[in-house]
Amino acid sequence: MVKVLVKRLNSKVRLPEYKTSGSSGMDLMAFIDKPIKIAPNTIKLIPTGLSVAIPEDLEIQIRPRSGLAARYSIGILNTPGTIDSDYRGELKIILFNHGNKDFIVNSNDRVAQMVLTPIIKMDLEEVDQLPKTIRGSGGFGSTGK
Repeated sequence: MVKVLVKRLNSKVRLPEYKTSGSSGMDLMAFIDKPIKIAPNTIKLIPTGLSVAIPEDLEIQIRPRSGLAARYSIGILNTPGTIDSDYRGELKIILFNHGNKDFIVNSNDRVAQMVLTPIIKMDLEEVDQLPKTIRGSGGFGSTGK
């Protein structure tokens, strides 16, 4: 287990926790003064009241909650969102309403999950040609349905 430092930006903020021993992510909750309405096909930035410090070789990925997606068509616009190891600001969630009804976010609603993930840095080497493969440059469905 990796130690992650967390700071509550308000004493009333509830800390995330794993809901089961098999959970890969911790649920993040909205920390807001009043409900936020997300109209269809719009986004809202949802504060959590938390900031974190994580080791340099890790990131936190912000991912949607499957229940919100399945029941209400609510997702995260930039899935997965990335919290870099050197970011110290408040964690905020970019919620998007894919549905056709307004969605209301209340304080302490679980709006996303965060997953701690290792990062492997790359060293780019510029070349004139890349090694050939069977697929080549085919993409966007080139291998079939």
